[in-house]
Amino acid sequence: MLTRSRPLAGDIAIPRTADVLAVRRAALWTLLAAKMLAGWGVRWDIQWHVLIGRDSFWIPPHLMTYAGVSLVVLVSFGVLLWETLAASAAGAGRGRGTIRLLGLTGTRGFHVAAWGISITVLAAPIDDLWHRLFGLDVTLWSPPHLMGFLGGLVNTVGCLLIARETYPAPSRARLAALVVAGAWFYGTLDRILEPAALVAYQHGGVRFHTYAILGALLLPLALVATARLSGRRWAPIALVVVLAAATLAGSQVARAGFAWLRPIPVVEEEIARDPASPIALAHEIARKNRLTPGAPAAFLALIALVPAAVMVGADPRRRPVAASVAWAGSLFIVHGVILARSPAFRSLVPGAGETVVALAITAGAAVLGGLAARRLADLVATRSPEKTRPVSAAA
Repeated sequence: MLTRSRPLAGDIAIPRTADVLAVRRAALWTLLAAKMLAGWGVRWDIQWHVLIGRDSFWIPPHLMTYAGVSLVVLVSFGVLLWETLAASAAGAGRGRGTIRLLGLTGTRGFHVAAWGISITVLAAPIDDLWHRLFGLDVTLWSPPHLMGFLGGLVNTVGCLLIARETYPAPSRARLAALVVAGAWFYGTLDRILEPAALVAYQHGGVRFHTYAILGALLLPLALVATARLSGRRWAPIALVVVLAAATLAGSQVARAGFAWLRPIPVVEEEIARDPASPIALAHEIARKNRLTPGAPAAFLALIALVPAAVMVGADPRRRPVAASVAWAGSLFIVHGVILARSPAFRSLVPGAGETVVALAITAGAAVLGGLAARRLADLVATRSPEKTRPVSAAA
């Protein structure tokens, strides 16, 4: 462990343990803030594409998104480079709690964060090439978009690791970092599920419940894992509340951006070229529901508190699979009722037989989701050292 601070040739100093911890903690909170900025950019980008159209690659939402991603890249790799240089200057190889990978020394959390965000960076040119080859139709489920989301998710797992590596177990700062990181993890997974509404609208039947089925498989990864890592039964509710607050703030940022820039819409031309595109369908659904296309419905974030409360009642810390199944059943009912009451989806409500089949698939997906979440939490817990006593830097 690096414990002294003295000047070396070339003005390189060996940092003390407290200095290393301070840098890692500052980097963690910078990463979480940058991820929120990127999330706001992605949310605004979706609204921009739906309301304005893809008029240029250099639209403000893209710039906001890439600013957040760039900051994540700089911080993630910057800490690895700093610790590598410090370890080299100390002549001690790698310190305790760090690993060396591809010539860079750092904790497992920063390695996961850095190499995860590399996937997102690699997805950007692939996405541009994808649009050049297949046109400007926008769907979140294109391979480069999913690749970008995957990188963000891996980076967020790195943040969960860093929180456990840099703060002692009783620390409130550690709890706060785990909840915020878990909220971003949950938000990214939930955003990936947004096209499920288009699947329900186009096909009905069992696929009317696509969101509940896919949500049962994916969303416990954030809800259950954070509850187990934090040791707090109420963590799922905290994640939903934090994400709802961030979504509301991001909506205000997008609204202010539209009011300031006043972009000229070209989306009608895109809809005319392809009336069956996801953008055209989003406009059709919004028109039937008398809503603004692309605008996030704030009440849906609050409705998500109902399944979260059910999960808390089942205790995801001790019974991750049972809690996931209970949560998924509640989500199935709540989301199904919301869709059934919506004018755009009212005529698509499936019959009893198809509903039972969809519910059975949802329950099966929830079992898999709960098992995967338990495994993820166990991996993060075993890959990060437990700090049970206060350290020299403020906790």
